[in-house]
Amino acid sequence: MALPPLREELALLPGPVLADGQKSQTLHDPSRNLYFQLDWPSFEVLKRWGMDDAEKIAGSVTAETTLHLGAEDVVAVAKFLDQNQLLQPLPGQAGEFSRRTHMLRGSLGKWLLHNYLFFRIPLVKPDPWLSRWAGHLGAFYRRPFWYCTAAVLAFGLLEIYRDWDRFSTTLTDSFSITGLFSYGVALTFVKLLHELGHAVTAKRFGCRIPTMGVAFLVMWPVAYTDTNDVWRLTSRRQRLLVAAAGVWVELTIAAWATLAWVLLPEGMAKTLAFMLAMVTWVSSVAINASPFMRFDGYFLLADWLGMPNLHARSFALARWDLRERLFGLGDDAPEVLPRRRRAGLILFAYATWLYRLVIFLGIAALVYAFFIKAVGILLFLVEIIWFVLLPPYRELLVWKQRWPALRTSTRARRSALVAAGLILLLLIPMPNHISSSGLLRPERQFVVYAPAHARIQAIAVGEGQRVASGAVLFAFDSPELTTRRRAAEAKRDSLRWKTAASTFDSEQRGQWQVLQQQLEAAEAELSGVQADAKRYAPVAPFPGVLRDIDPDLRQGNWVSQNEPLARLVDDKSVQVVTFLSEEEVSLVAPKDAARFYADGLEGPVLLLQVLRIDPDASATLSEGELSSPYGGSIAVRERKGVLYPEQAIYRVTLKVLDPLGELAGHSWRGKVVISGSWSAPAWRFVRSALSLFWREAGF
Repeated sequence: MALPPLREELALLPGPVLADGQKSQTLHDPSRNLYFQLDWPSFEVLKRWGMDDAEKIAGSVTAETTLHLGAEDVVAVAKFLDQNQLLQPLPGQAGEFSRRTHMLRGSLGKWLLHNYLFFRIPLVKPDPWLSRWAGHLGAFYRRPFWYCTAAVLAFGLLEIYRDWDRFSTTLTDSFSITGLFSYGVALTFVKLLHELGHAVTAKRFGCRIPTMGVAFLVMWPVAYTDTNDVWRLTSRRQRLLVAAAGVWVELTIAAWATLAWVLLPEGMAKTLAFMLAMVTWVSSVAINASPFMRFDGYFLLADWLGMPNLHARSFALARWDLRERLFGLGDDAPEVLPRRRRAGLILFAYATWLYRLVIFLGIAALVYAFFIKAVGILLFLVEIIWFVLLPPYRELLVWKQRWPALRTSTRARRSALVAAGLILLLLIPMPNHISSSGLLRPERQFVVYAPAHARIQAIAVGEGQRVASGAVLFAFDSPELTTRRRAAEAKRDSLRWKTAASTFDSEQRGQWQVLQQQLEAAEAELSGVQADAKRYAPVAPFPGVLRDIDPDLRQGNWVSQNEPLARLVDDKSVQVVTFLSEEEVSLVAPKDAARFYADGLEGPVLLLQVLRIDPDASATLSEGELSSPYGGSIAVRERKGVLYPEQAIYRVTLKVLDPLGELAGHSWRGKVVISGSWSAPAWRFVRSALSLFWREAGF
């Protein structure tokens, strides 16, 4: 088999020692600034490429080295070179190159899709001025600076721990329009220094930095530095230092900014130090250190393991492992690795898939939220199809190609039965047990509030005493009310006398009608005063037990207006109140059975029955005990003392079927578990999805 010649401008450079101990070589394509790492067999084949015959090359390698290669191994190297455009084009291959170019470019829609998902904008060519300045920054690469920074970092973290309340308060206060703008400015500054850290470190090791600029990942700007020349380095330590330089710069900024926040007085400088510290901590730890995306953490892990293309290789192993576990095809692994490393890479691939699924779903939601609805829906679908649905679809295409082998595999049949069983579990109706925070309380309660300008004249009932309906609970007197009553009575009596006397006086007889109207107004005013006086002698609206009387109340004490003084509860009838979401309330109906478990298991477990369900969602939450700030399960936001639920909730009232025992007459919070209607788990998902689609489909 004749072999096409290699491109003449390619350069073969010494490479690092691989993880298995063998030496490697690096093939450089200068026209595209791309590097390809070659193992020992590939290098031996390229050394003999001038033989122009696969059989001769394989025989020469086998005879002159300890390797045993066949012609098919040489052909595999030729295919690799051809796929990566490292061979010279032969006469008559113009059509083939045109086809490849068209496939790479694709259609206009594919071009727009790819450039929407990711594109780069080179801004500067920093190599000349990096060559001038990199040598002057040696102080930042010496051990004294590292030790000093580590000490500053430890001191700053200790001070944050000691003054955590002030630190957390500053963090909360910074969530404003001005604070977010400041975060954005600080993030831009930090990322610029981050990329300069990569560039300067690579330059100090003799690498070329052709461009720096901005890359857009799903319209999100991210600074980038072209450090492909790092592949020239044969020292793994040097490559690790270049990969870690950005994170090291950010951690250095974080350490010194934290120290500045600790030492500076209140003012603009202290605020800026806090912004820098927070941005660098979050950016370094949460984003750059993650190995699941192609950020610094990924390259650090790849260089530490000595495994370039870590994601692609681990994904290939995970797909192979998945097929073997499901179908038992007996295929060879994509590459031979020690057992522990292979298992670790497979787990890493699954973790990366899960991490990316969460990230891409979040990006899709943000894209939908921040664009106009029509464009947002389109971009949301692009995100879901490209990142979430396309990879499984491609794997299914592979399964389709392997169908003849799958059809005869015993393990494939077993996997199909397991899959069918799982699908049945999703489709078969099952009982639903809905749990939520609930409040056990008397069905009727009456709180006694103090009237205005009142003084206790008598406390008619003591704590825990039973009273009959209509019994007086408290007696108050009020000088202001007494003055009003006397004035109203005097005014009424005067008008009565004038009205009666007008019948005997001819001059006042003409004013009789006016006097009569004034008398009616005075009597109405007196009736109002007498009605107010009833508030100064509150009576029990129903029979019950008086509780929660302030033990410091004494006869003659003055009380504030609307001050709660006691609570009358009906200990004969109680109910439980809970709130359910829209999805949960659809599974509950009146007369459904339920149970109440008191918090702390202080009381008995009570059997309940659903009594009624409010048809409309509750706009506010009056039962504050059930809200999340007070230990309940309902997420709320507070505004001017009023609790507003974060999502639509419906009030559900349940009656108690069991005797109360020690819970009688008291209010208890606990957990309510309702035995709802049977439904298929898949139907609940479909219902939620359709509800979301219907809600968001309106323009």
